[in-house]
Amino acid sequence: MADVSTLSPAAASPPPPSPWKSFWWAFSENKGAVAGLVVVVIVALLAIFADVVAPYSPNEQFRDAVRAAPAWAEGGSTRFLLGTDSLGRDHLSRLIHGARVSLFIGLSVMAFSFVIGVLLGLACASLGQAVDVLITRVMDLIMAVPSLVLAILVVAVLGPSLANTIIAVTIVYLPRYVRLLRASAMAELQKDYVTAARVAGVGKWRLMFFTVLPNCLAPLIVQAALGVSDAILEAAALGFLGLGAQPPTAEWGTMLADAREFIRSDPWLVTLPGLAILVTVVSINLAGDGLRDALDPKMRKT
Repeated sequence: MADVSTLSPAAASPPPPSPWKSFWWAFSENKGAVAGLVVVVIVALLAIFADVVAPYSPNEQFRDAVRAAPAWAEGGSTRFLLGTDSLGRDHLSRLIHGARVSLFIGLSVMAFSFVIGVLLGLACASLGQAVDVLITRVMDLIMAVPSLVLAILVVAVLGPSLANTIIAVTIVYLPRYVRLLRASAMAELQKDYVTAARVAGVGKWRLMFFTVLPNCLAPLIVQAALGVSDAILEAAALGFLGLGAQPPTAEWGTMLADAREFIRSDPWLVTLPGLAILVTVVSINLAGDGLRDALDPKMRKT
């Protein structure tokens, strides 16, 4: 048997953990982030398999059970676990299908904002001062208007619908991505590896997309994760005002608007969609905080 003392340090030391293992170890240190991720995964699975999980169609009406009480309340039954709304539609089924609509809005807004923000941010950093000033001033103008007011204005011009809600919320949150990437890209352009790439003859667009952009993605990924919850809240606010998804679409903000007149007589009609928004948004924020800590070595525990 070989003497342990004769082994080289490289042979004796264990191999370094993979980047994914290191990331998960850092992420799992934050128990709140793990709990938030679990809830987000559950909500996402419910949204994906809503047609299978939901006991009824979200728009199916039961005329014999209008505003039926939930199972735990007096007069309730297991036929409708969370009761029915003012049109006799199963509340649980609408909440599950509402998760699909709300998550679709949040992910769509995040995706469009991310892609457009990357393109405009790189344009600011690479196309000269005139383009930079123009795009930056437009972003400043958007940020100068309160987000909900601007979203209402855009929807009022385009017309209330699910697609126009996505467009309006994307416009509202676009400056976050543009300014974040612009600042990160300009900082990266001053570093030695970019100078070396330029000396090696790398073209401008290849330099920006394949050299600079990968080093700017960490803060953008965190912003994208947190931006989903903001988009869900903004869309719910528009739905509550009647400017978002239109009836009979099951969307949490629209469900709140339909039930507000019954807040005293049937409080669960308002409470349950509000809790769905609250739990989903808090869970996404917790998972986003854990993602931020895992991607930033300064935030990791030693």
